[in-house]
Amino acid sequence: MLAIRLLAEPTRLDVLALPIRPTDRADPPAELVPVAAALPDGVADELAALVPAARLTGDPGQTWTQVRPGRVPARLLPFGIGAGDEAAWRAAGAALAGVAAREDRVTLPLPAGAPPAVARGLVEGLLLASYRFRLGADGNAPALAAVDVLVEDPAVYADAVAVARTTAAMTRLARDLVNMPASVKNPGWFAGQVADAAAGVPDLHLRVREPRDLAAEGFGGIVAVGSGSANGPRLVELDWRPAGARTHVVLVGKGITFDTGGISIKPVSGMKLMRKDMGGAAAVVAATLGAATMRLPVRVTTLAPLAENMVSGASFRPGDVVRHYGGTTSETTNSDAEGRLVLADALTYAVRELSPDLLVDLATLTGANAVALGKRTAALYSENDRLAADLLAAVDAAGEAAWRMPLPADYVDYLRSELADLYSAPAQGAGSVVAALYLREFTGELRDRWVHVDMSAPSWSEDDDAELTKGATGWGVRSLLRWLGTLG
Repeated sequence: MLAIRLLAEPTRLDVLALPIRPTDRADPPAELVPVAAALPDGVADELAALVPAARLTGDPGQTWTQVRPGRVPARLLPFGIGAGDEAAWRAAGAALAGVAAREDRVTLPLPAGAPPAVARGLVEGLLLASYRFRLGADGNAPALAAVDVLVEDPAVYADAVAVARTTAAMTRLARDLVNMPASVKNPGWFAGQVADAAAGVPDLHLRVREPRDLAAEGFGGIVAVGSGSANGPRLVELDWRPAGARTHVVLVGKGITFDTGGISIKPVSGMKLMRKDMGGAAAVVAATLGAATMRLPVRVTTLAPLAENMVSGASFRPGDVVRHYGGTTSETTNSDAEGRLVLADALTYAVRELSPDLLVDLATLTGANAVALGKRTAALYSENDRLAADLLAAVDAAGEAAWRMPLPADYVDYLRSELADLYSAPAQGAGSVVAALYLREFTGELRDRWVHVDMSAPSWSEDDDAELTKGATGWGVRSLLRWLGTLG
């Protein structure tokens, strides 16, 4: 991962990145921000002349490369910071990761007196946008090895940079898990990755239920969805238990390591990216590991129900009745609506056995999420106004996006089956909404302290876009860590 160093004095000035911001004048449209370091002679005047000539506006994410043969620094990288808030600096860091990708080291002075949030945004942007995932040789891998951030007092920014590093590292871990092809990634492999990541972390406890355990303990939804695969299902339970924690949060993440649709098989176009169908599980596991790394004073238990939804003579069928953990039954109208079956088991287990204060699930659950809200925005459901507002505030602060959706009472009747307690996927439409209402049936006494996030669309990016890179986005890790950090 890209190295970030906080320094009071520069060690090298081969490449110097300098922040510029918009002015309220047409000439010049942008200006150099006063920084916490002495600039080499002539650099400020050169930039003042460059800004109007290059039509630099100082908007966040804007960059320019000025080559200076035979001089030090050899290259100047003016970059826009807009209003200069954390979000703008995140965009600036992401843009710099791109424009400086072929450099070895960049020196970047922060503005004089900049708040620590500026450093957090910058570092998150740099680290997230420099992410790459490839199993073969990559001749286009970034060469940028280090960024030296010049500040007046490194101690002032150390905590913010440490949080940014952990947040980025956990987001990158979630991206790695989601990006991994299903030829490698199955429920057992995923559980092994969690075990490796959790090994040796104080106060972090792991239990993995194997297929035999799941059947014996009545996790009928997980067993049914995994029944068609040669790779048996798992239930990962990862518990961060700091001493003195006053709040207990359970996070549940959908973990379908590959989804063919089962007997209700998907077309090829709908199946080719189904290695990403465990994005919710990746996010909640990574957020819990991040909470433990940062020693957040809140207890966090993550449940990741894992299964491959495959086609075989043992696959569950549309019309089958599944008995979930706790006894509720579902008539499975569509085997491609499998995620809610595994989540139902995990939610019921959380309520009955773990007694949390708050319950949150993340799932790449429905294509209807993208139809309603597009590719960048998750759908958030909750009956609790304050809880929903707090999570939405954390999502916004993290630079992700979500929109609160309704839970209409008159849609609940769609779920009532004549054969079982519930239909798993009613045919009346409103796919994301009805899926959320189905999950709510398994939240019991936690119904008014539960949040469901349908994050299928924003879990994947088709192109590099600011701090996102093409492929898995790790959506939810940043938002969850922001929110958990407010609960101590």
